[in-house]
Amino acid sequence: MLKSTAFNAETSELANKWRWFIALGIVLIVLGAAAWLDVVSVALASTIVIGASMLVGGVVQIIHAYMAKDWRGFVFARMSGLFYFVGGLLIMREPIHGAAVLTLALVALIIAAGIVRMALALGSRGIRAWSLVFASGVVSVIVGFLLYMMLPWSGMWTLGALIGIELLVQGGGWVYFGIALGRFRRTSA
Repeated sequence: MLKSTAFNAETSELANKWRWFIALGIVLIVLGAAAWLDVVSVALASTIVIGASMLVGGVVQIIHAYMAKDWRGFVFARMSGLFYFVGGLLIMREPIHGAAVLTLALVALIIAAGIVRMALALGSRGIRAWSLVFASGVVSVIVGFLLYMMLPWSGMWTLGALIGIELLVQGGGWVYFGIALGRFRRTSA
């Protein structure tokens, strides 16, 4: 009972700020829509940010390796940092190629996830909806191969489109959450 009371008190206080959640959602929806208007620019910008993150991460790893020189993993840590640094530098210098490489990695993950889902579904044929899981795996494999066949062009829009979708979905979720808080506030008052 105590946990329930604490939850209601927290929810009541949060409900007073329901408009802020709706505002956040609207801003994210606007940013998502803007991303959809120019997915190529968003893909290039995100590729540059990823490259910069890798570059900084590589420098930090190299510094860490030298700070812990006596460590048995020193050589591995230094090489790992060097690979990150060089990879980040290459991605930042050639963001178009970087977007294609990142899309290729995404393609590999999509295809692998589809194959795993298909295998899991085949192993679960006794469960009613196994065919839907299998079908979703087939769709993932097909989408992965289509993206691969469209490389390098798919690299120019895939990342930007995914970022736009994520912003739109996240924004919609926050708007819905804010509306629910507003309703809670009205009904609990």
